[in-house]
Amino acid sequence: MAKEISALVKLQIKGGTANPAPPIGPALGAKGVNIMEFCKQFNARTQDKTGKVIPVIITVYKDKSFEFILKNPPVAISLLEIAKVKTGSKESNRLKVGNVSWDQIREVAEAKMPDLNCFSIDSAISMVAGTARSLGLTVTGVSPLKK
Repeated sequence: MAKEISALVKLQIKGGTANPAPPIGPALGAKGVNIMEFCKQFNARTQDKTGKVIPVIITVYKDKSFEFILKNPPVAISLLEIAKVKTGSKESNRLKVGNVSWDQIREVAEAKMPDLNCFSIDSAISMVAGTARSLGLTVTGVSPLKK
């Protein structure tokens, strides 16, 4: 028989650096989860992605056991890494902070495709390009999207 789910907790944690300090400790402690056990498992599974922000969905069961699913890094963070800028523009329609090419947008879209709410690669590219524009990044080159 399947375990009864008590709660779902969604967090964004830097890979390989989970510790019981906020926001992890309070979020999981309120649900009765063994925080150190989660931190050890998370750090072991993300040691190859040290420093990258990893979204995680933690399923907490009634008996206080847990499972967690790792997602791909957020699109905005991936685009900022590619453009080599620290933050997006405060006025994305006026102040541009960097450039990305359509090939780079396609790479990010293909990597993030399982987590996105779309069915085709063209839709994923469109979503990632919109995020790039919202961050104040200029998309260079010829658009591969059908018009």
